[in-house]
Amino acid sequence: MAIGILKETKVKEYRVALDDSQVARLVSAGVQVFVESDAGLGVGITDDNYIDAGATVIGDPEELISVSKVVIKVKEPNIKECKLLQPHQILFCYLHLAAFPEQTRLLCESGVTAVGFETVSTSDGQLPLLKPMSQIAGRLAVQNAVHFLQKHEGGRGVLMSGVGGVERGRILIIGGGTAGENAASIGVGLGAEVTIFDRSLERLDYLADKFGSNLNYVYPTTKAYDEHLSNADIVIGSVLIPGASAPKLVSRNMVGNMKVGAVVADIAIDQGGCIETSRPTSHDEPTYIVDNVIHYCVANIPSAVPLTSTKALSNSISPYVQILAEIANPIDLVTKNHPLKSGVNIYNGEVRLDNLQ
Repeated sequence: MAIGILKETKVKEYRVALDDSQVARLVSAGVQVFVESDAGLGVGITDDNYIDAGATVIGDPEELISVSKVVIKVKEPNIKECKLLQPHQILFCYLHLAAFPEQTRLLCESGVTAVGFETVSTSDGQLPLLKPMSQIAGRLAVQNAVHFLQKHEGGRGVLMSGVGGVERGRILIIGGGTAGENAASIGVGLGAEVTIFDRSLERLDYLADKFGSNLNYVYPTTKAYDEHLSNADIVIGSVLIPGASAPKLVSRNMVGNMKVGAVVADIAIDQGGCIETSRPTSHDEPTYIVDNVIHYCVANIPSAVPLTSTKALSNSISPYVQILAEIANPIDLVTKNHPLKSGVNIYNGEVRLDNLQ
């Protein structure tokens, strides 16, 4: 079966879904691979590198889609790409349907079977294709928030570690999943006072075992939100409900009670955001201000470090791509106990709500 790798079109999206080393592995396994011209340039992979790996390079994305049984990319397809997909094809990428109603409608109309990286799960409930990007996004969210907290960037001008006789900066992390855990790791490493909210006592116990007394572990109540938001220098929103819109846990009034020059980084923005004042931004214009609070809401944070991100993503999805390449008919994904069944977001013109709770 032929697979096609599309070039990304999102602003400052430098990643590519599969690097040349994983393409070579797939080709050696008998998979025919097409790659859109210049798809890997953002991470230094040339068309010649892909050709050497055994792929065929195609300059026109419409032609690439037409000859591919499985279409692969990183981020959600744009409107034009959605209109080119056909019922016999499988789309494999980050979909985040809840944040993109127009793309969702067009994908349903196309009849394509759409498999989302972010909802592929294992028998123990892990999300193996979301995890590497969540790790990177969590770490970068703190790193970038600290930058925007500097005075010349409009922030409060607080050093996270403090110095002798001066208190440390405060970071509040809302959501203790993979992204939140990795944000906490960076915050602790910077010497900040880090507090993490999570509704799962089991998860809080896990984090306490990992970080010990380096973190404050809090079950989120209204009183806890009021207290910690008003004292925070940085707030990281890292709430995840796989496939669904993120709940709005921080209201506009809560943001208005934060310190002047504080920073919020909403990692959940690709699912609509968990902060009421959040809206998607890009790497070109990463921040805006609401009620004197800086908002960093870039929807493709990992693209800031595309070399690391591409390697991590490519290594993660490659075994699943090989599985898809061996599928005789898309119906196999939904009628059998298939390892990618949990990832099917759209099939036969309909959103599969059982996968998007």
